[in-house]
Amino acid sequence: MPKATLKTALIVGVTGGLASEVAKALIAHGWSVRGLARDVERAKQQFPHLAAIDWRAGDAMRAADIRRAADGATVIFHGVNPPRYRNWRGLAVPMLQNSIAAAKAVNARVILPGTLYNFGPDAAQPLREDTPQVPSTRKGRIRVEMEEMLREVRSLVVRAGDYFGPHAPASWFSNLVVKPGQRVDVITDPGTEGVGHSWAYLPDIAETVARLADVEDRLARTEVVHFRGHWLADGREMMMAVRRAVGRPEIPIKKFAWWLIGLSAPFVPLSREVWEMRYLWQVPVALDNAKLVSLIGEEPRTPLDEAVKATLRGMGCLTSIL
Repeated sequence: MPKATLKTALIVGVTGGLASEVAKALIAHGWSVRGLARDVERAKQQFPHLAAIDWRAGDAMRAADIRRAADGATVIFHGVNPPRYRNWRGLAVPMLQNSIAAAKAVNARVILPGTLYNFGPDAAQPLREDTPQVPSTRKGRIRVEMEEMLREVRSLVVRAGDYFGPHAPASWFSNLVVKPGQRVDVITDPGTEGVGHSWAYLPDIAETVARLADVEDRLARTEVVHFRGHWLADGREMMMAVRRAVGRPEIPIKKFAWWLIGLSAPFVPLSREVWEMRYLWQVPVALDNAKLVSLIGEEPRTPLDEAVKATLRGMGCLTSIL
């Protein structure tokens, strides 16, 4: 087995929203970064700003591909996820198993982005790392299982709320709140009036991951930390931020038609998966980041208005706004 090179990271799923930001942050912190992609040429075209990546061709569903790309790595960031909630049991679990097997072989730490799905609607608030995980959904039970799998190796789970950012195509913000590539003429609010919500700006999470990777000697063998991000006590604050970013306070805000999702859930797979997670918009779910702060100091946090404007610009919704 080749000797591990200092500060070498493999990013599995590097073309994903968070994973590409993590690659960028690690490079800025002086890491040598490898990116695993099924189509390397397409990935290079998609992410020209990541020219410093050492691209490796491979599929996360093939253990040998990850194992080969992991030679010499000290960190494996597992940022791959089945799109649109598709076949989590058949895809998400074996992909993580492959990253764990590679980490065992090269003695690397696996870093996994954590979700709120692990906790049911009755979980004590704010969520701490030691809050009992009693999921109320199928996806939540799978995520708990995935985190249990990480006990086999050195690992780190960085848990955060709903993603938003310039390169976050698979998110509530970009799939519902506003529409990519379109002028913002209406904002859709999936939340409940007066109920708080946790949002996580991808560049901030990525910077957090990079800082945690830099303090390996301070991490437990199996570590979990919570990223607070933008906790908005009234979820409608995000919609107000979109109005400010666009500079049009009169833009209408419409409520998401949850009733329609409920009607279609028995017949439409995606609707069924979305319906299962509706509780996260009906009860406040906040994250306690005291442990994270104890490890790296102040949590990276871009001001909300700045983060929302950068997100909308990256989505092609502010092409006419300087």
